[in-house]
Amino acid sequence: MGLLDILLGRTKPVAPDLDQLFALPSAAVTLQAAAGFVPTGTGAVCFATVEGAAFEQTHREVQALLEADADRWGSPSGDAESGGGPPVELRRDDYGYSWLVSTRSPEQLPELVNDLHAVNSAMEINGFGPQLLCSLAAFTDEGGRRLALVYLYKRGTFYPFAPLPGVAERRDNSLELQVKATLANDLRIEQDLGRWFPVWGAPGL
Repeated sequence: MGLLDILLGRTKPVAPDLDQLFALPSAAVTLQAAAGFVPTGTGAVCFATVEGAAFEQTHREVQALLEADADRWGSPSGDAESGGGPPVELRRDDYGYSWLVSTRSPEQLPELVNDLHAVNSAMEINGFGPQLLCSLAAFTDEGGRRLALVYLYKRGTFYPFAPLPGVAERRDNSLELQVKATLANDLRIEQDLGRWFPVWGAPGL
């Protein structure tokens, strides 16, 4: 089974349920209390790379939407320490996938989740739903370990991804299983471990 088969959940189609993203802030409270992980303020939406004027227009619409939201609530995405910056930054990783990245302050997880929801919704509305793969929110602990809670767009489920620090493309499976158990009552966890695809090169990790 290939990457796209895993991320798109082709063997068992499930209607996307973006509202599942709104469970992340309460899950973050549980995660901090049980394992000491806190949000970094970085989140991202991953999709199969698309080109052309239609996507550029969608990107501009997403930017305008989030800029308007930031102006309304007085909470711009780029913080003072980072010198501001675009609400959503387009990046491409070494594996050929694209990421629309939002950066907030660590305490702004609810706003970050709103960003992720808005990006996914805008992509859907503009016909790019088939390209959407996953979304993630990044976390860290006092020891510098990194963790992502990854939302599978086509599955409507989450899984933890924990790359080992300083080790190329190795993950902390025991930590991932610990987080799975910790958040069982907070998030709709993906039960098929074969779908816990490693998102190497993801922003914030």
